[in-house]
Amino acid sequence: MTEALRNTACWIFDLDNTLYPAACNLFLQVDQRIQQFVMDRLRLDPEQARRVQKEYFHEYGTTLNGLIQHHGVEPGVYLDYVHDIDVTPVPPSPALNAALGRLPGRKLVYTNGSVPHADRVMERLGVSHHFDGIFDIVAADYVPKPDPGAYDEFVQRFGVAPEDAVMVEDIARNLAPAHAMGITTVWLRSDHHWSGGSADDPHIDHVIDDLVDWLDTVAPE
Repeated sequence: MTEALRNTACWIFDLDNTLYPAACNLFLQVDQRIQQFVMDRLRLDPEQARRVQKEYFHEYGTTLNGLIQHHGVEPGVYLDYVHDIDVTPVPPSPALNAALGRLPGRKLVYTNGSVPHADRVMERLGVSHHFDGIFDIVAADYVPKPDPGAYDEFVQRFGVAPEDAVMVEDIARNLAPAHAMGITTVWLRSDHHWSGGSADDPHIDHVIDDLVDWLDTVAPE
């Protein structure tokens, strides 16, 4: 695996629970902010808001899309609110910084979050300077992963040649469209329920348990 990947031209990384450990659990903060937004905007009690939040998520792919569809919510207002979180649980990572510095090729972030959120997290990690671009939920016209159309927009916007790219993700199902395009897929598995998947899934080319350890084996010394 190592030799085959070392000359990759483009490295695509998910952001949350991929560039930083899932144990940081930033999503819990985001999840709570989403619930509070629904409570405030729709004037619901916590239980009602939670039910609406999850119903919209399952029906529309994101709670935001349901709020846009049914309540005319301004996406920017929503995204600014739900990502106004404390990122200090993410520790600076000199090891990740060093590994990315040795990794040849372009590096991109593809996230269902927003660019400001990605910027804050990457600054906290100390790795922003390694990345040539961020493709976020706004760039995807609010269509989240794993919708194949959003992946098409991503590769076109950044001129990614799928056959010469690698995508690293913690959510196994998000790798399926990338694999179908010819991108080499790397699943960063975890014990969290959202990670899903199996090492035997046909859309997963490689399985890893620690991003930095894996990058250290791929990046030239």
